[in-house]
Amino acid sequence: MNRIAVVGIPVAGAAALGEDERRLIVAAAVVAGGRRHLAALAEAGLIGRARPEVAVPSATIRRGTIELDADLEQALEAIASARSLGPVVVAATGDPGFFGIGRLLAERFGPGELDVRPAASSVAVAFGRLGLPWDDAVVASAHGRPLEAAVESVRRAGKAAVLASPDNPPESICAALAAVAGPGARGVVVSDLGAADEQVVEGDLDHLAAQSFPARSVVVIARGSGVAPEASLAWRPAISEPAGRPVAGFRLGEHEFEHRSGMITKAEVRAVCLARLELPGSGLLWDVGAGSGSIGIEAAALRPGLTVYAVERQAQDAARIERNATRHGVQLAVVTGEAPAALEALLDPDRVFIGGGGLPVLDAVLGRLRAGGRVVATFAALGRAAAAAERLGNLAEISVSRGRRLPDGAFRLVASDPVFVCWGPE
Repeated sequence: MNRIAVVGIPVAGAAALGEDERRLIVAAAVVAGGRRHLAALAEAGLIGRARPEVAVPSATIRRGTIELDADLEQALEAIASARSLGPVVVAATGDPGFFGIGRLLAERFGPGELDVRPAASSVAVAFGRLGLPWDDAVVASAHGRPLEAAVESVRRAGKAAVLASPDNPPESICAALAAVAGPGARGVVVSDLGAADEQVVEGDLDHLAAQSFPARSVVVIARGSGVAPEASLAWRPAISEPAGRPVAGFRLGEHEFEHRSGMITKAEVRAVCLARLELPGSGLLWDVGAGSGSIGIEAAALRPGLTVYAVERQAQDAARIERNATRHGVQLAVVTGEAPAALEALLDPDRVFIGGGGLPVLDAVLGRLRAGGRVVATFAALGRAAAAAERLGNLAEISVSRGRRLPDGAFRLVASDPVFVCWGPE
């Protein structure tokens, strides 16, 4: 069976597609895409000829096309059924793998079943319009995601872009950014890329928030970018760092965190767990059974572009995590509730640390983990750790002995209870 061709339409429109991509679309038995994608392909003369219809349990392919604007689950089912008819093409905007349908298709059909033909993403084109490199930018999307999470992802970034949506238009994004930025902070709204009425508007975030922009926009923020002489974003820190206190990140002892009766991941174990998490520069981390919040707090300090949710079932422990975050000058969202139920309302994670909750939480997490994600879980009992290792693929015992000085000045080693660390999936 042919692979599904996933074709990115350039911002200049379907007429700018390459010859190979045009041939794929013309030869396809079924073409799927949003209404505007299908309209653009029809206007370019690439679809519109008679194609077969086939009834599937929850959707009908009409005139050889599938609309992706309605129920995506039904659309995916229709795409699966359409493959028996011949080649299938899915049309998308720009780069399908960049906050696009590519992730959903890979999860549903597997990466090996896709032939992805990306065009330049809207973010790449937006930075191009500004003459700025963006390999060091943090990118977040407010399309189908909470605006607060997108703002939290970029608030400390030196350079960033946020993809707007009808639910979170550019003016709302600018207003949210203005609320966490210093006076005079500036941004750029790049709208309707490739259209005749494309516009690039630069100004104070407060001024931009008072305007109205098309939903198909990218909001760009950059410090000292040269977008305008005064375009530096003077971000004010969300929490002031107490003077003289060390910044979190791979080096804080247990005494640097408020904790309950020694319920805290030891510094040496914490370093291993953070390393095994392979923290990305952006994305979403769940710290489940967070305890004192030490893992989430150090992760937030190490990767400021990462959004961190610390999940704890007890209100007093959740309050303790917030105090620890304040103490160390990092931002994270604290969720009070018992996992796995407390995880249902959260966005799917890229990384997860499980410090409590056991195998039921691990199974729930694995069902939500994004493609390419990673989980690290700690256990006190070997039996549960072995069961977790069956799911994740890796297991190590971490034994720590710390030197304590004797009365004569010599040292003796005092061992802590061993901790079993599992990570994967692999």
